Amino acid sequence: MRRFKNWLPLLVALCVTTASWASSHLRPVAYTADKQFRTTTYANPFAGSDRSLLAVVPELDGLQGFRLPLTAEGTMQAATIDFTLSRSASLLVAATSVEAVQAVDWGKGKLQVVPALKRAVSVTEVGDLDVYAIRYSGGKQSLTIPAGVKGHLLVVGATSVSKFSGRDAELASGIDYPAFVIEGFSEKPALFEIVGGQDDPVVNEGMPGTEGIQGGFEGGQMIKLGDTYHMFPTERAGEEGMPAYYDRIKTRIGHWTSKDAIHWERQSTLYQSSGKYAVSHYDHPMNDRRAAIWSYMPIFNKEKNRWQGHYLAYTCDFDVAPNHSFGRIWRCESVVEGIEGIGGPYRDCGIVIEPGLDSQLWEGRQGVASFFPYQVGDKWYGFISGAYPYEKKEDYPFGGKPTKWYVGLAVSDNLEGPFVRCKELNPITSIHPRFVENPIVSQLPNGLYIAVFDGGPEWLKLPNMIAYTLSKDGVNWSEAHYLPIDTKVKKWWHTMRTPLGLIPEGNDLYTIVYAAVNNEMRFHPMGMVQVKLNREVLEEIAKKL
Repeated sequence: MRRFKNWLPLLVALCVTTASWASSHLRPVAYTADKQFRTTTYANPFAGSDRSLLAVVPELDGLQGFRLPLTAEGTMQAATIDFTLSRSASLLVAATSVEAVQAVDWGKGKLQVVPALKRAVSVTEVGDLDVYAIRYSGGKQSLTIPAGVKGHLLVVGATSVSKFSGRDAELASGIDYPAFVIEGFSEKPALFEIVGGQDDPVVNEGMPGTEGIQGGFEGGQMIKLGDTYHMFPTERAGEEGMPAYYDRIKTRIGHWTSKDAIHWERQSTLYQSSGKYAVSHYDHPMNDRRAAIWSYMPIFNKEKNRWQGHYLAYTCDFDVAPNHSFGRIWRCESVVEGIEGIGGPYRDCGIVIEPGLDSQLWEGRQGVASFFPYQVGDKWYGFISGAYPYEKKEDYPFGGKPTKWYVGLAVSDNLEGPFVRCKELNPITSIHPRFVENPIVSQLPNGLYIAVFDGGPEWLKLPNMIAYTLSKDGVNWSEAHYLPIDTKVKKWWHTMRTPLGLIPEGNDLYTIVYAAVNNEMRFHPMGMVQVKLNREVLEEIAKKL
């Protein structure tokens, strides 16, 4: 089977069939070398590159590799690498071809041209990798990579084992997986350290308040006021007796509170969708344009002394993918004045941005698919998003493919809108070339803007992690960095979905509550993780932006 069942996990289900190659017998040999890394999922095996390990067979997991350099174009860079082995050992090198291995001058090492293990490592943007062994005596050694080596090779470790099974582990090639920056594993300094969280969902099926919610949760926003967290998730309510696909049509916005972001109590329903399907494939007034309601984002409007909410309302077409179409962003205001009005009720105040003649092709059939407003000076910007982009106007309304989820910006002189698309900037691909979903913006202690967002699922060959991007001016955004929270929190999910914001707790600690999917359940739970900000890295980044 040449595919990943779940993208980015270590494939622990692979069986070790030969005792001579069993992980308990793969004895590591210590050595010294520059730019070492631990050979495990997420590790960055190249110097000068964001490429990372997608999967490693159990036999290799935990060995120490050292980074070989790549050019700016992503090819092998000419270099001489010195290292010192503590004893005789087999240096294990993963390569895309035996020719790439033979092109290297291994110094005093003796290359075994028959692979020790086939297709045993997967790396982003790199093809099939077989592992070869180069036998060395102990002591000082060197290897020289000449210019022009075709393909790729990486050092994954050293072992005292000298005879190998040569079995085919059949790990999938990572050639179609774009490279990305993983916090704590990349050569680039980590802004956040994952310090812990809950090993189980904080809101799951059967817990108080989940009655009548068939499909669990999705995006929205969480805010902390005083000692109380207020969470406004999209509840995939669905309907008893209806299949799971209806959970994302019949939706509602709930208000939940907590004192610790772990134990939650449901307070009320702010909005409930109709769940009615369209009667026309086109964006026609005969359709119910509030058939599904998603992504409630409350912002306190100081000038009006009221909470102002923004939420997404879709037309839902049963026959045209995606079911969600022609997103419109509604604005509402709290009836009660002051901070205490956050829980509602709210009154609708109209639409701030919607599909129209000024829509762009990248927004596709699903746009406007999300909205988050934030203030920059005397202007208000809003992240807008789209999905299933059109290639040309004639594709409307049936065109678009599920390959790109873009974001862009809209701008207004005030929070009430209307918001106008920043066409000259959109779509914003500096964050990721094809997937950013539901960004939520806040500011870090030095004033930098940060947006946390859904980094995309495995089935689109995307990182399947929460991510963040930074901006100095709120307009130009940096490349995404991804948070591997399963390194500190037990992984109960298969698909990571949307963070509900970044909540400062003091002492540079932040809380993130997120929605995720367990494929074995219809109900999508909510989880929680905490991260620690590195102030020194923050200042380094600020200088470079």
